[in-house]
Amino acid sequence: MLSSSGHYEVISGGAGGWSPLVSNKYQWLQIDLGERIEVTAVATQGGYGSSDWVTSYLLMFSDSGRNWKQFRREGSIWGFPGNTNADSVVHYRLQPPVEARFLRFLPVAWNPKGRIGMRIEVYGCAYSCPDNSSGSGCERPLLGFQGCLRLLSIGGKEVDFLSVQQGALGSFRDLQVDSCGIMDRCLPSYCEHGGECSQSWDTFSCNCTDTGYLGATCHSPLYEQSCEAYKHRGNSSGLYYIDSDGSGPLGPFLVYCNMTDTAWTSVQHNGAHLTRVKSSDGESLHPVLFNYTASLDQLQAIINRADHCQQELTFHCKKSRLSSARDGTPLSWWVGRTNETHSYWGDSLPEAQKCTCGLEGNCLDSQYYCNCDADRNEWTSDTVVLSQKEHLPVTQVVMTDTGRPHSEAAYTLGPLLCRGDNSFWNSASFNTETSYLHFPTFHGELSAEVSFFFKTTASSGVFVENLGISDFIRLELRAPAEVTFSFDVGNGPCEVTVQSPTPFNDNRWHHVKAERNVKEALLQVDWLPQKTQPAPADGHIRLQLNSQLFVGGTATRQRGFLGCIRSLQLNGVTQDLEERATKTPGVEPGCPGHCSSYGHLCRNGGRCREKRRGVSCDCAFSAYAGPFCSNEISAYFGTGSSVIYNFQEHSNYTLSRNSSSSAALWHGDVTLTGEMITLSFQTTGTPSLLLYVNSLYGEYLSVILAQNGSLQIRYKLDRHQEPDVFNFDFKNMADGHLHHVKINREEAVVFVEVNQSAKRQVILSSGTEFNAIKSLVLGMILEPHGADPDTRRAGAQGFTGCLSAVRFERAAPLKAALRPGGPAPVTVRGHVAASSRCAAEAGPGSPTRELTRQLSGSAGLSDPAEEGGPFLNTDGSDSAVIGGVIAIVIFILLCITAIAICIYQQRWFYQKNNSRQNGDHAETSLKSELNVQATVNESQKEYFF
Repeated sequence: MLSSSGHYEVISGGAGGWSPLVSNKYQWLQIDLGERIEVTAVATQGGYGSSDWVTSYLLMFSDSGRNWKQFRREGSIWGFPGNTNADSVVHYRLQPPVEARFLRFLPVAWNPKGRIGMRIEVYGCAYSCPDNSSGSGCERPLLGFQGCLRLLSIGGKEVDFLSVQQGALGSFRDLQVDSCGIMDRCLPSYCEHGGECSQSWDTFSCNCTDTGYLGATCHSPLYEQSCEAYKHRGNSSGLYYIDSDGSGPLGPFLVYCNMTDTAWTSVQHNGAHLTRVKSSDGESLHPVLFNYTASLDQLQAIINRADHCQQELTFHCKKSRLSSARDGTPLSWWVGRTNETHSYWGDSLPEAQKCTCGLEGNCLDSQYYCNCDADRNEWTSDTVVLSQKEHLPVTQVVMTDTGRPHSEAAYTLGPLLCRGDNSFWNSASFNTETSYLHFPTFHGELSAEVSFFFKTTASSGVFVENLGISDFIRLELRAPAEVTFSFDVGNGPCEVTVQSPTPFNDNRWHHVKAERNVKEALLQVDWLPQKTQPAPADGHIRLQLNSQLFVGGTATRQRGFLGCIRSLQLNGVTQDLEERATKTPGVEPGCPGHCSSYGHLCRNGGRCREKRRGVSCDCAFSAYAGPFCSNEISAYFGTGSSVIYNFQEHSNYTLSRNSSSSAALWHGDVTLTGEMITLSFQTTGTPSLLLYVNSLYGEYLSVILAQNGSLQIRYKLDRHQEPDVFNFDFKNMADGHLHHVKINREEAVVFVEVNQSAKRQVILSSGTEFNAIKSLVLGMILEPHGADPDTRRAGAQGFTGCLSAVRFERAAPLKAALRPGGPAPVTVRGHVAASSRCAAEAGPGSPTRELTRQLSGSAGLSDPAEEGGPFLNTDGSDSAVIGGVIAIVIFILLCITAIAICIYQQRWFYQKNNSRQNGDHAETSLKSELNVQATVNESQKEYFF
């Protein structure tokens, strides 16, 4: 029903919530609101008292329940971020609101350690509500006509409005006679970025749908300005809309953000395929003009913000040169962003005309600086990386040396790649209250938007101030937990204030965004509720300033700001704080210390590392990988397989739970008074050994699944006593589902948590110290000396299934096995194959990458590109030798078959190319010939080896 507070509430599932029987991406929850409602906001929670919540979802809406449309927000085409736990409420205001009767919530991702679970609340008002500018609710529908009438006739007789005004006929109220008071409030239109203006009798409104902007005048950008900004909100790799100039004139566009240690932006073009320069009938083709998914102005904005940009260009040539051997005249060149021509290649200086092989001194023919210039009658190639920012992107490639007999050429151009965002990290440190930076006057007469980050330990200070004769604009930290936006456009001073439940002077970065336009003023700080104040009706609307813009202080040098300001933007234009700071006493360029603000992005034990511009996550002591240490490392264990992690011997020290040492070195004398253990597993086999840790003194810890599938933990910390055995018979855990186990021992107290919900505490009687740690084993154990019969039985059976996120204190055995190169040696026996996630694996037949067992003494011969580095102390067997021989035989047969097929295809394409209908086959023919040449060259290398 429609409540008195003006919002329409729908609670799904009461205290429990909605949780489908099967958790996959084909589930959805549909809500029928009963009538067409203007939906203004949604809120979600997880399932009550569970580990079930949705981390990302799509919102669809419909009037009929048959045709559906997706609501898009936040720059990501993948929808809304959801919950991070089951209890907290995540609320999103829909900008703009949607009018619909039916809503559908489609889960995209959910807690990997739980299931889909949602509680939902929908806010809205009756669709007939004409004005919701106050934001506090809905006004009653209008009952009367607003506008102008003339030539009104009643009963065939024209009404004299002057008689009505004089009281001689009828009555009237709020009526203007003999004039029409309607004003065209949409001329000129104050709606920006293509927003549609509409009006009522006394005001106008802007429809910002599909513009990529928000706010009363469609001024505020909906999307972030770079992939770097998305990364530091915790977003993973994917497709995103970015708006490089914020509220400036350039619109948003779609890019791919590759989140690694830094954020890479990839912009595609229409020529990613292999482009042939000479057609199959011998006629030269016209050069391709590369069109990108963004305009040249948008591309320039990306490049200007980036720390580095590059494009990879690969030439394929057969008797086709890039430059003349006689005088070095360029025979090939490329055209840059401003239509200028360039004949340099790679990272060489402009006009150097050297390919990468010439700079590195490894060309096929040392007489030339490019492989193509050797003019060979066979296919060769040059791959160059163009990285001069001022010349990118490449808009055209020209190769002219294709007129001689048997001359052919082709090329491929990669996407424009840019990394970093120098505007996002542009900062200055203000060291005295009298120091400030000054910039030219801020011209924001009708729309003025100021945004920046700040961090401080001071209780107050002015961030930004710009004055006029009587007008002004100011942003300040007025109190430790209060930020104020004040201004005057001729209607008297106005203030908008955001108050926080916690102080802002915590030496962490806080984001401030203030906007003033002809309709309203607004202020938002971090994720706190936005505060707004409507502009007075028919008041002054132009902000007229004439002084310099002061940053970090005021013209009176009073109430100056102590701390750091970063990424200051005025109407989307970044102000270069660092450049001004180098010339100003009391102000320093840059500001260290980002981990206090962004360290939470490093998950699962990852450690935040400071960089000059931003942070990176060190996953060395985490069982996870990736830019945020959130990529699960999993492996499928075949029958009889195992991973053995041997703790290294080093200097003597004792490691306790309270130790602050960051060393990752282990040795035979290490003593543990407590340990943290995590692992996840998926299996149907019993009994199974999940984890076994032993010592040089006969002490051990084993985590097993008993015959009935119950979880058992056995501690033996005194070799003269029987082990402590704890049986956690929550359920049969050998059910093929993914289960999560967390064990935390503090001396004699052991805390065990299963699947994030079942928790138990037990007390050890066999001791409190784990002495002389020797090794950790996952899977089969041939001879667990001194172990109890149940552990030996489970060890002989081993483990068949999937293990993931295994961690023992700082040791991550699966990570050491799957990604070698760490300090600890690891031994892999049998079939152990990497997998993306345990829950996604179907078993032995799933397409995973097997960890090939190394031949004894040949660990250094493994392929680093494929395996990530050699294993240490990796076990060998006769079966490995036989498998290697079989693999070599199969590989040779495949090579011969491939060469034969390619030769056949080459002849077939040659015959087809004699006809006129050969356009689609020419590129395939060229690729086939290139593949043949590459295969022959590779075969020659292997035969020689």
